[in-house]
Amino acid sequence: MKKPIAFVTSLVLCAAAAVAPMQNLFTAPVEAHAASYNYGEALQKSMFFYQAQQNGVLPEWNQISWRADCMTNDPTPGGWFDAGDHLKFTLTNAYAAMTLGWGLIQYPGGPEAVGQTEMYKNHLEYVLDYLVACDLGDEIVYMVGEGGFDHKWWGACEMYMDKFELMTGETVRPQYTCKDSCIQGQMAAALAQGYMIFKDTNPTKAENYLTHAKDLFERADAWRSIGDDSEEHAYYKPSSFYDDLFFAANWLYMATGEKSYLDLCESDYIQNLGKESQSDELKFTWGYCWDDVQQGGTLLYAMNTGDAEWKKQFKKHLEYWTTGYGGKQISYTPDGLPWLFQWGSLRHATSTAFLAYVAVDELFADDAADAKKYTEFADNIMNYAFGDNGLNMSYVVGMGESYPQAWHHRTSSGAWNDKWSNIGQTEGDDAKPHAHILYGALCGGPDQTGNYSDNIGDYQYTEVAIDYNAGYTSALCAMIEKYGGSSDPDFPPTETPKWTEFYMRASINQSAKSYTEIKAFAMNHSAWPARQVKNLTYRYFFDISELEAAGASIDDVTTKVNYDQHAGEKGEISISEPIHYEGSIYYAELVFSDGTVVMPTGQSEHRSECQFRISIPDNLGIEWDATNDYSFQGLTQGGEMDMADTPYITMYDNGTLIWGIEPDGTEAKPTEPGGSTDNPVTPTEPVTTPGTTEPTTPSVTPEFMYGDVDLNGEVDIRDVLTLNRNLLGAGVVLDETARLAADVDVDGEPTAADAMNILKFTIGLVTAFPV
Repeated sequence: MKKPIAFVTSLVLCAAAAVAPMQNLFTAPVEAHAASYNYGEALQKSMFFYQAQQNGVLPEWNQISWRADCMTNDPTPGGWFDAGDHLKFTLTNAYAAMTLGWGLIQYPGGPEAVGQTEMYKNHLEYVLDYLVACDLGDEIVYMVGEGGFDHKWWGACEMYMDKFELMTGETVRPQYTCKDSCIQGQMAAALAQGYMIFKDTNPTKAENYLTHAKDLFERADAWRSIGDDSEEHAYYKPSSFYDDLFFAANWLYMATGEKSYLDLCESDYIQNLGKESQSDELKFTWGYCWDDVQQGGTLLYAMNTGDAEWKKQFKKHLEYWTTGYGGKQISYTPDGLPWLFQWGSLRHATSTAFLAYVAVDELFADDAADAKKYTEFADNIMNYAFGDNGLNMSYVVGMGESYPQAWHHRTSSGAWNDKWSNIGQTEGDDAKPHAHILYGALCGGPDQTGNYSDNIGDYQYTEVAIDYNAGYTSALCAMIEKYGGSSDPDFPPTETPKWTEFYMRASINQSAKSYTEIKAFAMNHSAWPARQVKNLTYRYFFDISELEAAGASIDDVTTKVNYDQHAGEKGEISISEPIHYEGSIYYAELVFSDGTVVMPTGQSEHRSECQFRISIPDNLGIEWDATNDYSFQGLTQGGEMDMADTPYITMYDNGTLIWGIEPDGTEAKPTEPGGSTDNPVTPTEPVTTPGTTEPTTPSVTPEFMYGDVDLNGEVDIRDVLTLNRNLLGAGVVLDETARLAADVDVDGEPTAADAMNILKFTIGLVTAFPV
């Protein structure tokens, strides 16, 4: 859901800054605040965030108990998911890698002091290997994923391909390639850093990184153009490429010592760098980000050449971000944050803080006044992110006592039904906290007034992303060197499920003198991690003592499936003949031909409905008594809203009890989360023992069906009429559940477009919801 920083927007904002009266908004933080927070903890948790973003086969060093392998058949597997979605962009992978790499190269003592060097290098190696794989020789992979699907569906990355195949019929995500000097320049910079970081510990890999860096740079320099990467441009559309070549050339010079790279900067790149609006002066406004690395290149060039003029040029940038330069100054929020742009305000500020730390140490170490000013500026930004702000709130998830609860991130949400609008709400009837804490993720940040909307749909505030965390993480490396910090040896925690993942829900569908018919839902709400169970079965226990007393036997009992949600599909269910359990107790076993059809991916997939009947012949003259049946207890007759979550219908994974209690008291036992259905996680909520009152019902999100506006269990013309009457104000009021059901295009509000789509559904022009 990230928005590109359009070049025209940049120009407008810069122009506005030029004509606005300069405000002396920069204030230094209180001196004691420099070490008010545990920056080592923050770095450790940022490493956790990058683990959460990993695609493909997870490395052994991934510590997250609720993550598992995913999308292992991507054409180019590996790398990081971009943000709260599951697209992979080579541009943001490269930008994040090179910014993180700079932090480790510049401040190696920071990660080392808190025991994070190995993890830091692991991350860099992981993403650099992905960049190498994206280098196809004559072109590069620039994106993996299908944007339309990705931004319509909300679920865990582990379940992504199952839903993708269900909705598109495809089993492999699309991959897109191009030639692009911007992306290739950033790839070259990151890989040149990789050579510098790994040359002493893994020289073979380091040389490979350098070979790719040189080749990518050579092709980017020859191409000198933004590529035809149209699939990416809806999310990230670069506005320039000379800044990327300038930046990469400086890193290649640092990696190789070959002056030819600096010569290229002087002869070809500098004259083509961005200028201030309506001026020939080199740009000093804006900020270091994926679309504009000019200020990073300016700093490197000043370091590499020792040229006093370039030192002055970079100082203009820091002056713009602090007290102003040349009549231009960045805006500040009322509580003291330099605020550049509505998308990722803290991303821009913390990235500039990192550049300020580097500049102080490399350019201004001999100038006490400048060193103090820019260090305090950077400290102020970082401490603002941790709580020194008007809201007294940390903007880093899992840091401090108060931090955002509605960060915009699919996998950590634990959503099983594609419903996400209320995730992160912690109060009220519709509250649904995230399943997992996304430790270390830097949220987008406040608006220009210093306010923050902690709503998962307000992406400009709540977005998290690999580029957001990059400059912030490198700044932490500097802060630990300067102020110290420590890691937590017990982090991260192994999460235990916050809700029951696999369970049974049932009601009495019909009941008569000769039979009982049960409506049963097999439920999969797994999130530790999200997963499927292939060999899924469940059992309904019944007692035939009344039959035996009347002279009948189990041979007179028949079982039958009357309705199966997956009839004719790979998940078709079958029912066994009665199987003896003990004494007069038997059970019927319902067996999925492939239990993976019950998956936490949407309204119709997170549960599987079956209606089955246990009966005796009418002519026996014996009355079937269901009240003594073990699995019958606690069930009532009625519609879907009358169904109960029952431990007396037990569920199994390949014969292992994963939900409920058998008649002899055998109870499913919780196991540690692990990522495999061979090690299932089972109920954590209390259930009653046999013979007591009806089972405890877990607190779950109210169910609804897209299009079923009148909530009668069907989608038909009556739903169209109900919605239209509501929209016309004709006496129909929709409650929250009905409004969610009506919003079939999932844009946050029921509209006439939704009514039209529901109408199309009733006549077959729309085949599935959400639209």
